[in-house]
Amino acid sequence: MPNVKLNNYLHLHFIVFIWGFTAVLGKLITIDALPLVWYRMLMASLIILAYILIRKFKLKVSRKTLLMLILGGIVVSLHWVTFFMAIKVSNVSIALATMSTGAFFTALLEPFWYGRKMVGYEVVFGLIVMLGLYIMFRVETGYLNGILLALVSSLLSATFSLINGKLTQEQRPSIISFYELGSGVLFLSIYLAFSHSFDQKFFQLSFNDWLYIFILASVCTAYAFIASVKILKYISPYTVMLTINLEPVYGIILAFLLLGESEKMNPLFYVGALLILTTVVANGILKNRKKLKKKTNRVPSH
Repeated sequence: MPNVKLNNYLHLHFIVFIWGFTAVLGKLITIDALPLVWYRMLMASLIILAYILIRKFKLKVSRKTLLMLILGGIVVSLHWVTFFMAIKVSNVSIALATMSTGAFFTALLEPFWYGRKMVGYEVVFGLIVMLGLYIMFRVETGYLNGILLALVSSLLSATFSLINGKLTQEQRPSIISFYELGSGVLFLSIYLAFSHSFDQKFFQLSFNDWLYIFILASVCTAYAFIASVKILKYISPYTVMLTINLEPVYGIILAFLLLGESEKMNPLFYVGALLILTTVVANGILKNRKKLKKKTNRVPSH
């Protein structure tokens, strides 16, 4: 059993490494963010549909659930579009460092979403995150648009996680993913159709772009999503959450190794990014301790 847990933990790090590589692929793909996301979501939804059909899962969902799934699909499509736009107008390091605020946005939105009181330490952590962002803004003023786009993307990511937090209690992750990716493709298709973007040029991609988009859709989206859900059978959600926080670290290192000097930032930028990342991890640790304390208090005395 310990070997099984170790293997799954190593597998989890591999998945987080893959997610970190997503941003590098976004920089390597030459087409704009919107068509990039459209191709990614279309390919990934078809791959996950094939998986659903092979496993013989039922696709039927209630009308209320379908509406939530459509909302989730629209939110995640906008999240990815703004994320890749941030990479295109700045670089991978800027986008990933700013995106590490996502877990903290979730902590700030949770009280409103689930109707609970704001916790004192979350307000303190919010001020530290703002300090980290301020340092990043100050030292990398040339990447202002990239930071702002990544912040919007981060907020959308937090909203998406809250929507899925309720959906995962009722539906299989593969079903959720299929409907969300499918509705995201439909949403973007409507926009692209009305803006007359479906022209000949839209479908003329280089071989490298086709290859990178396929890797992005199959390995970084469909495979990583399904595999990460399976890992939850052996590793606690808390451990998974903390490990996922390493995504910007892996991504920034990969970007520096593969993309070179364009990813080199002012040392103070990394101080700001580290402040944000440390805050997110500390928030996760305190939340986990609080949950454990609640469970301990529920145990009847003998």
